[in-house]
Amino acid sequence: MIILPAIDIKDGCCVRLRKGDFSTAHKVAEDAGETAASFLAAGARWIHMVDLDGAKEGEVKNAPLFLEIARTSGLKVELGGGIRDRKTIEYYLENGISRVILGSIAVKNPALVREAAAAYGDRIAVGIDAKEGMVATEGWLDTSSVGYLDLAKEMEQAGVKMIIFTDISRDGMLGGLNLEQLAALEKAVSCNIIASGGVRDLRDIEACGRLGLHGVICGKALYTGSLSLREAIETAGDQPC
Repeated sequence: MIILPAIDIKDGCCVRLRKGDFSTAHKVAEDAGETAASFLAAGARWIHMVDLDGAKEGEVKNAPLFLEIARTSGLKVELGGGIRDRKTIEYYLENGISRVILGSIAVKNPALVREAAAAYGDRIAVGIDAKEGMVATEGWLDTSSVGYLDLAKEMEQAGVKMIIFTDISRDGMLGGLNLEQLAALEKAVSCNIIASGGVRDLRDIEACGRLGLHGVICGKALYTGSLSLREAIETAGDQPC
């Protein structure tokens, strides 16, 4: 199982949100490059990054920063937020980003997801972010009428190999992952599942391992100190992916 430490970027700063609420954004680190370096030193090989400005506005906003991290950090970068067209997908993947995450367009333009998955395979992930089981879009500002399992099955049929699932109500709250929904998702599709939203401590890492998940994204817990990245990686038996 892979552990992906997270950095979210808003206005060029490293921040975290509570339940996806932009008004709760607070700085958690001074410098993205230094933070990435600390992740590498702890044994990480991937970093999960989100362009919060891009997610909210539906367009690329902090690209130079992400490309710099990809170029200099020694980590593989998984990136989401505001990636809504083929041009942006190609731009990132051809300039050093290892994997892009498609969120809102999975609901609004599934044909594009199908095209991207066919062209780039497992370098494409779909982010399924849910409120009470219903998929949220537009930087989590809108909630659709699509259930998270229904979208996951549609994405599997579209050729998607990787799904990142977040229960928005738990994100940034340090209350633990939604293991029930993750278990249902793991059972419903053959895609690799990466858990996100609410990781608190090693018990969450252990629980995801028991579910047979592909990976876990860790954010606020790393910054508050309730989770050691090095211990999480050791517990996960982190393998290349």
